[in-house]
Amino acid sequence: MDLPVHYEDRLVATISADAQATRLAYADAWGSSADSFPVSLAMPIRPEPYEGEQVLPWLMNLLPEGEPLRAMTRALGAAPGDALGLIAQTGNDLAGALSIAPQQPRGEPGYRPIPDDGALERIVEELPARPFLVGEDGVSMSLAGAQEKLPVTVIEGQLAVPINGAPSTHILKPDNPRLPGSVQNEALCMVLARRIGLNVAPVTAGIAGQRSYLLVERYDRAGIGSNVRRLHQEDFCQALGRPPAAKYEFNGTGTRGPSIADMFALVRQHMTARDITRLLDAMIFNIAIGNVDSHAKNYSILLGPGAPQLAPLYDLMSGLAWTNITQNHAQAIGGQRRGRHIYGRHWWRMAEAAGLAARGTVQRVEQVTARLLRELHAAVEEVAAMPAGSSMLKVFAKEIEERATEVKAHAGQEGVPEVSGGVDEAPSLGGSAYDQ
Repeated sequence: MDLPVHYEDRLVATISADAQATRLAYADAWGSSADSFPVSLAMPIRPEPYEGEQVLPWLMNLLPEGEPLRAMTRALGAAPGDALGLIAQTGNDLAGALSIAPQQPRGEPGYRPIPDDGALERIVEELPARPFLVGEDGVSMSLAGAQEKLPVTVIEGQLAVPINGAPSTHILKPDNPRLPGSVQNEALCMVLARRIGLNVAPVTAGIAGQRSYLLVERYDRAGIGSNVRRLHQEDFCQALGRPPAAKYEFNGTGTRGPSIADMFALVRQHMTARDITRLLDAMIFNIAIGNVDSHAKNYSILLGPGAPQLAPLYDLMSGLAWTNITQNHAQAIGGQRRGRHIYGRHWWRMAEAAGLAARGTVQRVEQVTARLLRELHAAVEEVAAMPAGSSMLKVFAKEIEERATEVKAHAGQEGVPEVSGGVDEAPSLGGSAYDQ
């Protein structure tokens, strides 16, 4: 099987697979172009092809995980391990700027309007069995992650489904019946991050019949209407050559996932001091809100003709108010994974491992958490005014306030020594902490 990789109408590379190997070879014209960019930081442009050990993790991270992946394979009649076969059927609209498909779509790219809230509610209800509307005529798209979601486009205020390779502009994330208030929770965390000055994807929340949803503006798209262009991006698992199952530092695969030190080393190698500060602020924020699912696939990098840069934040959610959610964070802070047990010495250890100034890191923890606490009430009011309403907002805000206050206070304290059999014994095993 040969699959061409395109950026708009330009051939970027070809992925070839046979019984022996999977390979990716850049096109000569792309490699010599002044405005070219790599498909991944793990696969810089070069004349020689890349082999499966570099190619397959990158491909696997373009697909969903968990139940959405299983539902996709059932709908398409493909094997879960056949990453290339799945991409061949869903690769016209992916995360980033590239399309990967055996042939260009037959029809003209365009958009199929979702006529009303009733139709949207039916689509949302069908997503568990038919992720990304697989099998629908002209629809070919995929997104990573273990949560149900649907790429859509907003045209003059109306939602539409992209067809025949047209780019989506937003991601619609339905409420999770197993996590009450999930839409309001994520909206609150995203708005709060923006209000304290973090670079974050814009969001709003809406209602479709009996279902609520979060609508996230895609940062890997630019322009409006018929002038939408794709921007290339990849997540940290792709950039570090790790499969999606290794997105947690501690997991059940036997392959240790990226640590915070690994992530800072990647940014330091390819990006600027500004991006290092942005990554530090994001990690502090995730600890302060109790976002235990801030794994390596929830941080991304924008790639283009210029220098790589850290992408806006997304998938921010607090796990503090739900009793069925692990309290272990996706990466350890200086050896400690429970947010309420992170003290000054843990931040110092993390800073030293990541090549940061330890005292400055602790000061940054105190500054970020102070801004968070000042903006929390206004963020609650902003989300409550959204169409999806204020379900459980006060509960989420109370938990975040308590955790952020605790993180701020503990940053300046040494803390008690760890005891054996304590906080680090329970790894996250596959999927998402919020995919309950």
